[in-house]
Amino acid sequence: MKRIAFYGGSFDPPHIGHLEIAQKLIEQFSLDEFVFIPAFHAPHKKDRKPTSAFHRFAMLALATNDLENVTVSKMELELPEKPYTVETLSRLKNELTETEIFFVMGADSWQDILTWREWETVLTMVNIIVVTRPAYEIGFSHVTDAIRERIIDLRGVENGIKSKIQNPKSKIFITDAVQIDVSATEIRQRIKEKTGGWLKDVPDAVAKYVEKYELYI
Repeated sequence: MKRIAFYGGSFDPPHIGHLEIAQKLIEQFSLDEFVFIPAFHAPHKKDRKPTSAFHRFAMLALATNDLENVTVSKMELELPEKPYTVETLSRLKNELTETEIFFVMGADSWQDILTWREWETVLTMVNIIVVTRPAYEIGFSHVTDAIRERIIDLRGVENGIKSKIQNPKSKIFITDAVQIDVSATEIRQRIKEKTGGWLKDVPDAVAKYVEKYELYI
């Protein structure tokens, strides 16, 4: 059975932290494929209009072009309405019946999970991988006992990881495999304020794209 991870988000812009997540999780979870799913606009984030979905897709395609087993999906960009994660995961489960599906989210999304539509369903219908950030305190008291029972904490585990995650059934894995702390919000702010220092946080192809199309200014 194939093992595929799907990572949804704005990716506005995609940065080196996103790419590190893909590469580290492919190794840690023995994934056959890692798929980025840029959102048309996250339905639970109504306070900010994102950069054009087409720009974000193009930047992700450029950023991942040389990465083996990493792809970018247009599935949420081609729909007439902005889908919720629960709808996207239902579609994936229906289409990939012979695939072990993992859904990736960051620590901030985990902390805000109660704002997601049908959040308990999201956390139980497929395997979840929560990627922590350095110096970011992650909590578990905000979810139910039933959800907490599904959690497998892989933080600090270096050996024997694969034996812990063989054939999981709708588990929630907490991993600290990625130790790069980069924020898309801070990158956008530095570009807007012209303070510099952001070029090192994005792939070269993304930096050139941002400058060519004058994004975030």
